[in-house]
This record gives sequence, structure tokens and C-alpha cells, in this order.
Amino acid sequence: MIQKLNTTAIYILSVVGFLCCCFYGIGTIAAIIALVLANKELAKYNADPELYSNGKAMKTAKTLAIVSLVISLIGLAFIIWFYFNQCEFYEWYIEFALNNPGVTEEQLAPLYDAMEEAGCR
Repeated sequence: MIQKLNTTAIYILSVVGFLCCCFYGIGTIAAIIALVLANKELAKYNADPELYSNGKAMKTAKTLAIVSLVISLIGLAFIIWFYFNQCEFYEWYIEFALNNPGVTEEQLAPLYDAMEEAGCR
């Protein structure tokens, strides 16, 4: 009897990893879970490929989980970098905003306040 591997959960967790890549590591957790599930399902498939009809779909789901993990890790690395380098980020952002002729000082006021709260000014 031909069976199907459970790709749905892996696809859902991978998409959650994409969508939550900038939310303090939540995307990384979802992507790791997706990758672990994909590896388990692929181990079942590799043990007896004749039993399963969607081995290629599971390989695609694993690839998506890996991509989601990489993007989530990049987002997590940025958050960690920002936490330790807030002042540098604020200075870069203000310089970037001041080079835009449409940005006013009133629009930058909340950013200046955030810099003060972070101890940058």
C-alpha cells in the first residue's frame, strides 16, 4: 500500500520561519523544528522508498526548511547585532534619513528620543 509522507507540517513551519524571521528567534525555532521533522520523514522514505509516493515533495520541503532556517538565522544575527550596536544603527539611520529631502526634523524626533533612551546622546 502506497503512503504519503507528512509534508504539510514542514511547509507550514517553514513558512512560519520565514514570516517570523525578525521576531527574536521565533522563526529560527520553527525552521529547526521543520528541518528535524523533514529529516525524520526522509529517513522513513530512504528506508523503504517504494512505500511512499511523495519523496520528491519531502525533499523540496526539507530544502524550504533549510532556506527558512538560513533566513531566520540572518534575522536573528541582525537582532543580536542591533542589541549590541544600537548607537551605531541609530547614527546610520539618521544619516540615511537626513540625506532624504522629504524627511523633516519632526519625523526624526522619535528616533532622537530612542537614541537618548539607549544612552547614545
